[in-house]
Amino acid sequence: MNILELIGRSKELFNHDINNHEQTIFELVRKSRFLVIGAAGSIGQAVTKEIFWRGPKCLHAVDISENNLVELVRQLRSSIGYTDGEFKTFAIDCGGEEFSALIEAGQNYDFVLNLSALKHVRSEKDPYSLMRMIRVNIFNTIKTLQCAKASGSSKYFCVSTDKAANPVNMMGASKRIMEIFLARESLEIDISMARFANVAFSDGSLLHGFKNRLLSQQPISAPNDVRRYFITPKESGELCLISTLLGKNMETFFPKLSEELKLSKFSDIAIRFVNANGYDVYECSTEEEARSRVSELLPKKKWPVYFFKSDTTGEKDFEEFFTEKEELDLERFHNVGVINNSLIFDSRILENFEKVVQDWIRNGHYDRSDIIKLFNETIYNFQHKDTGKFLDNRM
Repeated sequence: MNILELIGRSKELFNHDINNHEQTIFELVRKSRFLVIGAAGSIGQAVTKEIFWRGPKCLHAVDISENNLVELVRQLRSSIGYTDGEFKTFAIDCGGEEFSALIEAGQNYDFVLNLSALKHVRSEKDPYSLMRMIRVNIFNTIKTLQCAKASGSSKYFCVSTDKAANPVNMMGASKRIMEIFLARESLEIDISMARFANVAFSDGSLLHGFKNRLLSQQPISAPNDVRRYFITPKESGELCLISTLLGKNMETFFPKLSEELKLSKFSDIAIRFVNANGYDVYECSTEEEARSRVSELLPKKKWPVYFFKSDTTGEKDFEEFFTEKEELDLERFHNVGVINNSLIFDSRILENFEKVVQDWIRNGHYDRSDIIKLFNETIYNFQHKDTGKFLDNRM
């Protein structure tokens, strides 16, 4: 299956920009040492591949998932093969002591890329998942950045999200708070970021779920009223690499809206996916009907689907990569826009956020409403959208 066709496109987004800057990118990669954190996730794998095939002096990949790191190595060895530079993987938690020891061993990374994140809107349903989101998206970012700074790295890159622009859910808000903390740290080390749309068929995404439902011979469900921008895993890796190597301090890169980047409905992609696998769509009126008719419909080359109107917490009505208050550069690249972030932050607010969260962790008690309240105090005009319904209640 061609991912581009499934998301309604015929061309890759960043070929023009990659080709225009390939010599600079290639030369920088060849002479540099890289550490990629969260390297075994969908975006992390894509970034690692983009660096690896250009032959870096050193490439170290860190991820908490041992199995996914094994698969990353197999992917690289089975496609690209080998390079002259050093390549190693480390199955460790970037928030743990082992990561600190790795940095203190004197690796002298030129570029540290952090792709580690909790990315699901569904993670805001309970205080325990929310606290882990704070640890991973905010506190681990601060820790890994400070490690990079202490070791003499010249650049720190961190992936953000389009949901950080005027956030309505806690995941997007956690990334927005992360961006504010990075503004504070950027006074001492160069930092760049990337905001981008949904990565098509990335691990854990709804589109990735289509694949699993197909393999498990289960019905497919999707909202029919939600339109989103999609980029491919390869494009996500390219955008992160461009931002890392070509971005100036506190610049955030994003895909420019163009004829190539179009909004797509999840239900439309579901239909294309089912058709591409040799089945006709059979639309059911309820989840129960879709579940109950699998054995009857599949032999007839029909796949049961259930499309519904979205009503869960944190779903944004539209996608945006920047806010009206952010200064943009739309001329430097063909299909990449750049946000020139001003270094505006309130240290007292950030220090209060850290203190309150650390107190909660020490006391071992926190609830969802208190976390939401703290986010509201930390982000100006945070419009949290809470319907009381969550994705875990969907098929």
